[in-house]
Amino acid sequence: MASVAVENYLKHILLLSEQTDGLVSMGALATSLQVVPGTATTMVKGLADEGLVEHRPRQGVRLTSSGRRVALNVLRKHRLVETFLVNVLKMDWADVHSEAEQLEHAISDEVLDRLDALLGYPTSDPHGDPIPSSQGKLNSQVYATLATCALAKSLRIVRVTDQSAEFLQFSEQNSLRPGAIVRVVDRNLAAGLVTLKNTGADSIALSVAAAGQILVEPVR
Repeated sequence: MASVAVENYLKHILLLSEQTDGLVSMGALATSLQVVPGTATTMVKGLADEGLVEHRPRQGVRLTSSGRRVALNVLRKHRLVETFLVNVLKMDWADVHSEAEQLEHAISDEVLDRLDALLGYPTSDPHGDPIPSSQGKLNSQVYATLATCALAKSLRIVRVTDQSAEFLQFSEQNSLRPGAIVRVVDRNLAAGLVTLKNTGADSIALSVAAAGQILVEPVR
């Protein structure tokens, strides 16, 4: 069984790899894990010796097929735990990340499968993040964001990628959760502002950077 540290490194490499088509840089990995680059490099060399990652000095790191399987299983646990905490225990979606960070390392695969069944086999967590299947499949569909989508079109929010407590609380207060219907009525790049309306016809102003953290799809 992989240690907590190993699971954390593999999960973070997996998440960072979603943002790049190539190798994950050691600097990005160290920043994500909040460690110094030397610590990250030492750990990655050990993971490479175990066949869990491919490490290219001065270039970066990527998961091997074995490492990806471990990372997907940890990510599945994390997102199912978040779903359980929100949907069953009724915890605030802004507070569940740290709890899931602890529990993801303690749940057995048997308990995980029972939890999945209890929740009705969800495909995404409360933030809209896709939940890997028990077969290791992860939805990698690309969506537009409120910073890039068409104007004046009805859009459904599918995912909120900024999961800091502050941003999630703002999203909650303005009804910007997955499933909500919105329309972008103006995008002023010079001012760095995006203006949208929700189903209650309330006008909401976001920075372009914040709008880029909310993924949407057209309402069909």
